[in-house]
Amino acid sequence: MNTSTETPIKIDIVSDVACPWCYVGKRRLEKALAQWDGAPVEIEWHPYQLDPNMPKDGLTRDTYLGNKFGDIARAKQMTDHLTNVGKEEGIDFDFGDTWLAVNTLPLHQMLAIAGQEGFKNELKERFLKAYFVETLHLNDVTVLEAIGAEFGWSTEKVQHIIQNKELGKVIQQKIAQYQERGVSGVPFFIINNTYGISGAQPAEVFLNAFKQITTLENTPEGESCDINGENC
Repeated sequence: MNTSTETPIKIDIVSDVACPWCYVGKRRLEKALAQWDGAPVEIEWHPYQLDPNMPKDGLTRDTYLGNKFGDIARAKQMTDHLTNVGKEEGIDFDFGDTWLAVNTLPLHQMLAIAGQEGFKNELKERFLKAYFVETLHLNDVTVLEAIGAEFGWSTEKVQHIIQNKELGKVIQQKIAQYQERGVSGVPFFIINNTYGISGAQPAEVFLNAFKQITTLENTPEGESCDINGENC
């Protein structure tokens, strides 16, 4: 356990469940945290939607990737590359023909409540695994109910959360705020509300950022001139 008395490093992660690179980025950040022995790190997940206009019924793999990349050949190059990268990070991506692209707003609503109850990170991991490894259809209410049950939620609670239109509007407003701040791609990591890291960077990038921030924030104050000072 880290018993450091240093000021914690805060990482805000803007991410969408429907983002395979967000899954890779999560793994790489976790790899960095496993190697980091400095100031404690606090993580907060924030919502983003890569395709807010996704239909409720979702889109099949070929339809979605074909629309996104123009042709299936290009799409296969991308999924093959992601599959290879995933293996390096311990993720068994499955972009088989049962994979379904879905609207992720209900998932973000569930994540918001999980955050209030203290297990957002765990639910985020569960959704990513369900979406990209198990190829579960996350627009199916019964699937969401089953996942909610893993965390002690009743079917009624899951239904109430995903049907809560006001909560959905709050999520959309938060997404808009990050877009206004210039976040156009995810994952996007904001460290101490100051430093931005875009994309699924290697663990070394996170470690270097932690070291630089810790050095800057723990540098003792040196002699200087100021308005009311007597030194100069």
